[in-house]
Amino acid sequence: MGQVNIIRHGAVAVVTIDEPPVNALSKAVREGLISAMQALAADAEVAAIVLSGGPGRFIAGADLREMSLPPEVPFLPDVVAAIEAVDKPVLAAIDGAALGGGLEIALACDVRLGSRHATLGLTETRLGIIPGAGGTQRLPRLVGVAQAISLITAGRVLAADEAMALGILDAVADEDVLGDAIRQAPGAIKRRVSALPLPARDGKAEDEMAAKALKGAKGVPAIAEALRVIRAAGEGDFTDGLAVERAAFLALRESEAAKALRHLFLAAREAAKVPGLAGVAARPVARTAVIGAGTMGAGIAVALADAGLPVALIERDEAGAQAGLARAAGLYEKQVQSGRLSPDDAAARLARVSATADWAVLAEADVIIEAAFEDLTVKREIFARLDGIAKPGAVLASNTSYLDLDAIAAATSRPQDVIGLHFFSPANVMKLLEIVRAGRTAPDALATALALAKRLGKQPIVAGNCDGFIGNRIYAVYRRHAEYLVEDGTAPQDVDAALEAYGFAMGIFAVSDMSGLDIAYAMRNRRAATRNPAERYVTIADRLVEAGRLGRKTGAGWYAYDEAGRKAVDPVTEALIAETRTTRGITPHRVSAASIQRRLLAVMANEGAKELAEGVALRASDIDLAFVNGYGFPRLKGGPMFAADQAGLTTVLAEVEAAYADGGAGSEPAPLLVELARSGGSFASWRA
Repeated sequence: MGQVNIIRHGAVAVVTIDEPPVNALSKAVREGLISAMQALAADAEVAAIVLSGGPGRFIAGADLREMSLPPEVPFLPDVVAAIEAVDKPVLAAIDGAALGGGLEIALACDVRLGSRHATLGLTETRLGIIPGAGGTQRLPRLVGVAQAISLITAGRVLAADEAMALGILDAVADEDVLGDAIRQAPGAIKRRVSALPLPARDGKAEDEMAAKALKGAKGVPAIAEALRVIRAAGEGDFTDGLAVERAAFLALRESEAAKALRHLFLAAREAAKVPGLAGVAARPVARTAVIGAGTMGAGIAVALADAGLPVALIERDEAGAQAGLARAAGLYEKQVQSGRLSPDDAAARLARVSATADWAVLAEADVIIEAAFEDLTVKREIFARLDGIAKPGAVLASNTSYLDLDAIAAATSRPQDVIGLHFFSPANVMKLLEIVRAGRTAPDALATALALAKRLGKQPIVAGNCDGFIGNRIYAVYRRHAEYLVEDGTAPQDVDAALEAYGFAMGIFAVSDMSGLDIAYAMRNRRAATRNPAERYVTIADRLVEAGRLGRKTGAGWYAYDEAGRKAVDPVTEALIAETRTTRGITPHRVSAASIQRRLLAVMANEGAKELAEGVALRASDIDLAFVNGYGFPRLKGGPMFAADQAGLTTVLAEVEAAYADGGAGSEPAPLLVELARSGGSFASWRA
């Protein structure tokens, strides 16, 4: 049967799924499972069935690529029904991930055995959908409605012991879960979960779990639907509940939110696949170091320590080094106070961080990350000094967010070891890690950076070397066009409100105030000598900085801030904007929220198209991941390139042409965007 095999052990038949790498529920697997169950149900010599995913596996869920295509029979509920219809005990031997549809398959079995490596969860809400093959109806019969609400709406993944404590697993095997299942199968009895009565309802607990779920929903429609459908488990018979679940699942499956979340899930799988790295081994990493113990350096050190790596924080003097260590300690203290870490865990992690002004300790490090001030001269001096200290083969990384990595690498005699590791603040929290490949970066140095990102739990995005790399290059264009809108008559708060209505947690001007207006000001000054005189330049932000209005840290920027940090429209900023318009001879005109959204999305996608054509970004989905994980782009919109595809590239091109008329040089339509719009193509289907 191809992906599904049957082996007899006397009267016990073992059905094994073999669909590498994770046994996703492809059409072939679904067909094979139904065929196997029907054949074994009719075989009088078979007394019991064991369902296995093979060593280290079970079923990791649906085949998401198939979910983006028209549905094909048999559907997953057909498989679940076929398993439950067998009038012989069916045991699930779970030695790995039983997630989503994989757990729904296990819930259709009569007995569930897990190894110590087993993980279980109904994770569909993470993808904007709900379980669609009985998960919302069977799980409450094992754990109760309140607990099912908590597990399903959060998409929680349980370790084996917790799953057993909740009653989802019947037993946990210390060693050979498949062997245990085969031995237990002859004495097993039928125990269909669908026939079990619901545990006693606890209305107060259900309401508390529901309120918590809705509070954390962040606009995901699947959360409210999951609540409604789970509660339906107790309001009718099992068949009625299945019908309610299936209707909700099918509606959500085709929603824009679900499509966006599926896109991001698949994009994350693709991001680490870099041409030219097949078979390239990463260098061993046992010890690390960070040069620069400021806010960013301390955050990077904590991220490394969290991953179990010893890290040395290096500063110019002992006072600076100890201040950096105190910053790292403060980050851990915040986690203790919030309950995310125990005091003992925090102390153990902080013990991995040392701080010193003695550069000699760098000779022990396998990866050295420079996190100094964003100045090319400073960074080149550091890398030149590392040449005489770092051991052969050490990866020399810069945390630069804009600067020319090739110029930094040229300061060393080993440019093959130099790479960019652009962390986002706070570095121990933010998921994005932009990995910048310089012109002479060795393949194994790049492989080491990708392996380190995985160890840190970061989302790696590989970028080519250019000013601002993938994210900041696009962000600079996004900010510039937001400033054009303001100079032309739209208030900063209206731009921000439009972006927040689109799904951003904060508008761009509020973010600028939070980051500090002096950061972008320094970047603009650095670029001033090479700026195209035909590019429209807005001076409002420069004037704010020159007036000492740097954002939240000075109590005023685009907005005014009170002592509690609450922002308000600032008459001083309004007057400065009005004066600039008068000086430029601009008759102010406001635009709608929808127009703001279209314009800013279009210029982001346009700059992304330029990056794709230049090879700065490997694929459009990498750009989407960068903006969702590092710049606050709403996950439910899938990222700027995905959103542009959804809007239609002809529409996006028309908006870019209008933006070019407003912005001049630097805002030209990307040739790739023009090509795709005229040919009916998409960013998703484009390949270099």
